[in-house]
This record gives sequence, structure tokens and C-alpha cells, in this order.
Amino acid sequence: MTLRRIEGELPVAFRYTPGVGNTAFFEALRDRGTFLGSRCSDCGVTYLPARIFCERCLAGLVPDTECGPDGTVESWTVARQDVDGRPLDPPVTFALVRLDGADTVLLHRLLGTAVLLAPFHDPLRVAEDAAVVDNIAGGRLNIGLGLGWAPEEYRMFGVEHKGRGKRLAEFAQVLKH
Repeated sequence: MTLRRIEGELPVAFRYTPGVGNTAFFEALRDRGTFLGSRCSDCGVTYLPARIFCERCLAGLVPDTECGPDGTVESWTVARQDVDGRPLDPPVTFALVRLDGADTVLLHRLLGTAVLLAPFHDPLRVAEDAAVVDNIAGGRLNIGLGLGWAPEEYRMFGVEHKGRGKRLAEFAQVLKH
């Protein structure tokens, strides 16, 4: 079989219908600022956003369980290309977030850096810039700090490789205050 590629565009229009469970989720978020899920009384799983049936045992569910607002980033990735393969500048960070009280995760776009190589930046400048972005984003900025490891990187930036761990700790202290 021979595979041929045919260039062209195919416009696709669609309409998103959230359904009963997601409608309850979005209305609770809009009206009360809460994350609404559904807890299965048969198998104990809490779904977020809310569902109308349990995906494990098929029991009927009611959207009546508040989750979060705190949670845990379970996994994250950095997208450097869009869905059409074009470069993203800057890259976009996505995370799977499990809100407290939920057994499922939400895909969420994170604001901030995946990893900022701290030894190559001025801590006061980063703290100032981060405070502004965090304020605009309503406290949703995340910054990952890293050391870097290659001596060549340090030479390129004119920074001493030795003592980098201590400098990272000092950098983190500046950001905390």
C-alpha cells in the first residue's frame, strides 16, 4: 500500500455540549467559585468534574461533592509545538492536577516556568517579575527552580559552578520573602 499526503485545509466546526454533570460543574464554578464533583457511594470514587454515572461500576451519580480548592500537581509537561506542529513561543506548560477530595485529575494550563535555572538569573529581578505576574494571575503563578548541571553552561553565563547548591537555597529564600 502506498501512502500519499495531500496538502489542504479542512475547516471543522463543532459545538461543545457539557451535559448534565459538566453543566453542574461549570455553574458551581461560575456562581459559587467552587469545584463540584460526584462521589460514587458504591465504589467510593470521587470524580471531578462531576459525572452522572460512575465509570467503574456504572452507578448513577449526583453532582454534590465539593473538592479543592487546593490540590497536587500529579504530572506536567511542556508543549513546544501547537497541535499543527508549529513552534510555540513561549512554550506552554500543562499539568494534571488532583484537587483535594477528588480521585481524578484535571488538565490545566500552568502559568510560570517549567524550570528556571536559578544560578543564571538575578533573584531580585525574578522575585519582582514573579510578584507582578502572580498578582495579575490571582495567585496562580508556579515557578520551578533548578540548578543546571553542565559546567559549560556555567562558563557560558560567567557563573561559578562550585557553590551552586548554596546559591540556589539563597535564591529560594529571596523568592519566599
